[in-house]
Amino acid sequence: MRLDVSSGKCPSVHSRNNKIGRVIWAIVWIGCFRPSPRILFGWRRLLLRSFGASIGANARISPSARVWAPWNLTVGEEASIAHNVDCYCVAPISIGAHATVSQYAHLCSASHDISDPHMSLTMLPISIADQAWVCAGAFIGPGVDIGAGAVVGAHAVVTRSVDEWTVVAGNPARPLKRRELRNTRQIDGD
Repeated sequence: MRLDVSSGKCPSVHSRNNKIGRVIWAIVWIGCFRPSPRILFGWRRLLLRSFGASIGANARISPSARVWAPWNLTVGEEASIAHNVDCYCVAPISIGAHATVSQYAHLCSASHDISDPHMSLTMLPISIADQAWVCAGAFIGPGVDIGAGAVVGAHAVVTRSVDEWTVVAGNPARPLKRRELRNTRQIDGD
C-alpha cells in the first residue's frame, strides 16, 4: 500500500498560535528555565505561569523537566516534578497537590491512530491525583487517571487508570497491593 503523506493530505491539528507559542516557549525553556539553578523553584513557577500553566504554591519543578505546552499543565500545591521528567502535554496534564513525579518519568497525553492510514494524532488528558507518586522512569499513557494516593512503580507502563491508594508495577502495570499509611505521629493532640 502506498500513501500520500504530503502536508495537504495530513494537515496538522495544531493552530498557528499553538506552534508559535511552542517555539517561544522552547526559546524561554533553553535560555531561562533549563539553566536556572535548582533552588529557583519560584522562578520556574513564574515562567510556567507566564505561559498559561496553573502552578500551585510551593510546587517544585526541576530545571531539566520538559514541558511541551505549558498552557496544558496544572500542578497542585506542594507537588514535585523531578529532573528529566517529560510532560508531553498535547492534551491537558493535571498533577494534584502533594503528588510526586520522579526522575525520568514520561507523561504522554498523545499518540497516533494506527488504524488511520495517515496515523492521525489522538489526544487524551492525564490526571495524577493528590498524594500520588509516579516513580522513576514510569510511562503514563494518554487518558490515564492515577487515583489519589496511588503509587506507580519504577519503570511501570501504565495504559489504564489506577484506583486510589493502589500500588501498581510492571509492563503492563498491574495492581500489587493497597497502599496503607502508617500513623507515625500524633495529629491535633490525639
